Amino acid sequence: MLKPLTDHLLVKPLKEGAKAGIIVPETEKEKPERGEVVAVGPGRILDNGNRLPMSIKVGDKILFRKYAPDEFKIDGDAFLILSESDVIGIIN
Repeated sequence: MLKPLTDHLLVKPLKEGAKAGIIVPETEKEKPERGEVVAVGPGRILDNGNRLPMSIKVGDKILFRKYAPDEFKIDGDAFLILSESDVIGIIN
């Protein structure tokens, strides 16, 4: 499995209508995407040299900006990689 660096997240996309509990109207042009976090990087390094820990954890279901992630496949499975700052929110 891929281990993300800095503030990156490895995300498995969730299908439309998955049990996320959030419905986004079809009329919205730039509706956010959903996914489940499968790996997280250690966090971004600040200017002072300290590391800012990640607030998102493995297993979290998230909403993120549609055009933010890079898409790729590992062993035939689709995954996304994106920065923590591209996440809109965590689905409870």
